Amino acid sequence: MAEDAQRTAQWTPWSAVASPGTPKLVAVVNWFQRRRTRIDAPKLRPRAAADTPSTKVDLATLTPDVATFLGKAAYLELAIFENLSRVVRTAPSTEAKSTLSQVAGFALVKHQGLTAELERHGEVPAEAMQPFVAEIDRFQRMTEGNDWFESLTSCYLTAGFLDDFLVRLAAGLPGAAGARIVSILEADSGEAIVVAELLSATSENPRLGARLAMWGRRLVGDTMLLARWMLRPSEDHASDEAQIEPVFTELIAAHTRRMDALGLTA
Repeated sequence: MAEDAQRTAQWTPWSAVASPGTPKLVAVVNWFQRRRTRIDAPKLRPRAAADTPSTKVDLATLTPDVATFLGKAAYLELAIFENLSRVVRTAPSTEAKSTLSQVAGFALVKHQGLTAELERHGEVPAEAMQPFVAEIDRFQRMTEGNDWFESLTSCYLTAGFLDDFLVRLAAGLPGAAGARIVSILEADSGEAIVVAELLSATSENPRLGARLAMWGRRLVGDTMLLARWMLRPSEDHASDEAQIEPVFTELIAAHTRRMDALGLTA
């Protein structure tokens, strides 16, 4: 009960930490230092997973060969870049267009790094990505969102989840290639920029926050299915699940933290 009381402490409006002329990235730091009310909506899963300690389960036996991994990951980063580019194009202000273009740029840098790795392994990037286009495009259509705010939220949550997953999976790639690919995927994604943009909107419109909270929870299932599609399953289903389950527990906990950063209930 004490925890519930703490979570419902007085909410600090965005205007209290973001006076006129204050940059959003500065204001968002001030925002995180204030206590705020969580925006509640019906829950789809317990929050206990968010408190599960990290176990760093090895996914090496489920990691695809290098060319397959890179083909899937490179096209996924390209799709993320395309989605962010659409968000930039339809952004409601010039300021939002300018700041979010940086985030799109980060995704493009990851895509280019992965295609360079494909070439390093003697692959033609377009040919290596082509077999995986249909599945990733289908996922992108399902998680695109019905308006600009849902689209931006989707970019933030799904890209974060999948980048985290790919880092874990890439650790199973052999030798120096694995280390290089992990480094590419761990590069900055511009999450703080997206958080600042969404906090600015939801702090002034709690109803929007409630809608985005529900949308954020709806994204988890489809994103987990795409992550599973990236695996190379063995014939031992029970063993596979024993390795996958704790990884997804950690990924869902990270998803919860991203939702928390927006003041939304996961």
